[in-house]
Amino acid sequence: MNFLKKISQLIDAINEKIGLGVSWLTTIMVITVVYDVIMRYGFKRGNIAVQEMEWHLFAVIFLIGAAYSLKKDAHVRVDIIYTKLNTKQKAWIDFIGTFIFLIPFCIIIIYSTRNFIESSWAVGETSPDPGGLPGRYILKAMIPAGFILVLLQGISQAIKNLLVIIGKESKVAQ
Repeated sequence: MNFLKKISQLIDAINEKIGLGVSWLTTIMVITVVYDVIMRYGFKRGNIAVQEMEWHLFAVIFLIGAAYSLKKDAHVRVDIIYTKLNTKQKAWIDFIGTFIFLIPFCIIIIYSTRNFIESSWAVGETSPDPGGLPGRYILKAMIPAGFILVLLQGISQAIKNLLVIIGKESKVAQ
């Protein structure tokens, strides 16, 4: 069990560092949006590259930050029944849900985006808009990267829930 716990802690540490790093992109995104709004509405000067940068940053924040949200249990959940359950029952639901829904979904996304990403990298895809950003292939690579991080965090969460189920932990650590 110590081996599994160490794997979980390693995955948690990786996603903690990545999540905190990506969180700083929100500041950059806010500054970019403020700049864009001032330029467009104050000076009537729009810029395609700045507008694309906004959604590129949002995409990276969302995709790469999703695993951090899962780690912190800050994801969306319908808590109508879940909140009334005890810790062990919650651990069972989360454990089973991870294997039935989360892990298969991540694997499907990672696998199904492979050709999409490879094609984008092969041609060095850029924005189709005049004045748009280069390197769209890098942004597209964030799709499987984000889901790999979520998959790893799902494994970590499953380990923590398993430890609760078998009585080695009293609650799921975050």
